[in-house]
Amino acid sequence: MRFEADTEIAADAEQVWAVLVDVGRWPEWTDSVTQAERGEPGPLAVGATARLTQPKLRPAVWRVTELTERREFVWASEAPGVRTTGEHRLLSLPDGRTRVELAIDQSGPLAGLIGRLYGGLLRRYLRMEADGLRRRCERG
Repeated sequence: MRFEADTEIAADAEQVWAVLVDVGRWPEWTDSVTQAERGEPGPLAVGATARLTQPKLRPAVWRVTELTERREFVWASEAPGVRTTGEHRLLSLPDGRTRVELAIDQSGPLAGLIGRLYGGLLRRYLRMEADGLRRRCERG
């Protein structure tokens, strides 16, 4: 099961990246996350973890599996029967704006069931994250 959301932000990729990778501050700009705690200090890097608490979902620990500075990071969370991968991609546009592409991909024996039960919620959360990131980056 795969869910996606995107947006364009009137800010350069460096500014958007700085907000996006400051995971501990996500609750300030998206209602889809009520608590975010990094597992270790320092910049976000491959292997880094964060524990996210989201309304209507169990808290989950996410581990960064891929990271290209100012371009993208991918992280994954494991639960019995399902692996959830979150993708965060930034594309610089010629006019100085940034396109943000977000996706949640679920795999494993329970992925279909989880997708049917929580697909609407996951779509709303991706939209909230995209819109919240845009508002935070464009406010000045």
